[in-house]
Amino acid sequence: MRMHLSPSILGADFSNLGANVLETQKGGADYLHLDVMDGSFVPSISFGMPLIRSLRPISEQVFDVHMMVQNPERYIKEMADCGADIITVHAEATPHLDRAVQMIHECGKKAGISLNPSTPLSVLDWVLADLDLVLIMGVNPGFGGQKLIPYTIDKIRNLNELLEQRGLREKIDLEIDGGVTKDNVTEILEAGANVIVAGSAVFRGDIAKTSAEFVRMLRAWEQKNV
Repeated sequence: MRMHLSPSILGADFSNLGANVLETQKGGADYLHLDVMDGSFVPSISFGMPLIRSLRPISEQVFDVHMMVQNPERYIKEMADCGADIITVHAEATPHLDRAVQMIHECGKKAGISLNPSTPLSVLDWVLADLDLVLIMGVNPGFGGQKLIPYTIDKIRNLNELLEQRGLREKIDLEIDGGVTKDNVTEILEAGANVIVAGSAVFRGDIAKTSAEFVRMLRAWEQKNV
């Protein structure tokens, strides 16, 4: 299965954001993770559609939009229109999870569901077959730079096994967001994740070099597990 690096721009220097994004692309990152926070579902406010729209012309990457937003159905069409390729909503943020997934697909985009660390996998039971991606939070959402919660690796492993049992592993990407570093990414890959979100770990220091180092690790994992 193809491995993807999805640098989270929450870790970027917003005074030089366009250049930072281009550095991740130069380093081989084929996804770009965009964390939209509303100050309600999570304590922080990040950015919205205007910023995503402004980045779209300069990047060839897959725009991996993670909506940490209460009642995300309100903004799905706008997210699609501003350039999102994947739209991920939180299971905890809406009582209408199936509706949100269908709305994303109606916009012609890939649909993902994200789960907070303590949210059980069982909430996915009736929608799993309709998904393109499941995002497991490795930290409690809302702030960058946190350390990975160890049990979330077991959660990734359990989800990977569930996808295999249902014959969905090749259809659905398994993403992790929060606390990923070069020191723990191998363990995360072993658990079954194939989309790796990293913010601080990518944007501190030489962005292109660090992106390239992550990508080399992902490609080496692919070759080892062909």
